[in-house]
Amino acid sequence: MSYSVGRILLVDDSPRDVELVLDALDQSSLANEVAVARDGVEALDYLFRRGAFADREPGNPVVVLLDLKMPRVDGLTVLKTIREDPKLRYIPVVVMTSSREEQDLVRSYELGTNAYVVKPVDFSGFIDAVKHLGIFWAVVNEPLEGKG
Repeated sequence: MSYSVGRILLVDDSPRDVELVLDALDQSSLANEVAVARDGVEALDYLFRRGAFADREPGNPVVVLLDLKMPRVDGLTVLKTIREDPKLRYIPVVVMTSSREEQDLVRSYELGTNAYVVKPVDFSGFIDAVKHLGIFWAVVNEPLEGKG
């Protein structure tokens, strides 16, 4: 069975983690377009349709999978910017990070993340986590579209 709905925005500076997430989404039969941003600057450019993403199709992603620890602009700043913008604030954001620091967890929820997932260190655990996240947020969850 193949599922297809809106775009997913994956924001992660680790090429290995990006590859693993893309493989896991593919294994879960998600036919969604997945846009990849390698840091917070690219993520914000994608969301606001500027820079290299100025010509992308209109519309928000159905979910943002967001790493916290990135160069240039970190994930917490991206999350804060999303929640402060009326056109973006309803996009589900799932923080996917290797950080187990309580301050990152607390701050993520204070800023409005929908979920906080610590990346499993083993390959199969990581694949399973991404499959479940992808199916839930991209297929099962009912997005609040056109609000703001």
